[in-house]
Amino acid sequence: MTQDAIYAGLTQIFRDVLADDGIELHPETTADDVEGWDSASHINILLAAEEHFGIRMSSAEIERLTRVGALADLIQAKTQAKTQAKVAQS
Repeated sequence: MTQDAIYAGLTQIFRDVLADDGIELHPETTADDVEGWDSASHINILLAAEEHFGIRMSSAEIERLTRVGALADLIQAKTQAKTQAKVAQS
């Protein structure tokens, strides 16, 4: 999955969860940059991202997510690993 596709998905998730169609995400975006991104919405964003991208994140992985770029990188790594696992099973 490309970074562009990941950011498109994340942007829609953030807009839906935070009810703000004006949100624009960048790799360095943090919770301090987005109005309404608090601890409760953070959980909803992560749950929506797991569902949207078909992945699961561990507590340790989630604790290291301090900016949107880190989340996008984790999603990319997990989706690639999932794809590789499917290919290996074939």
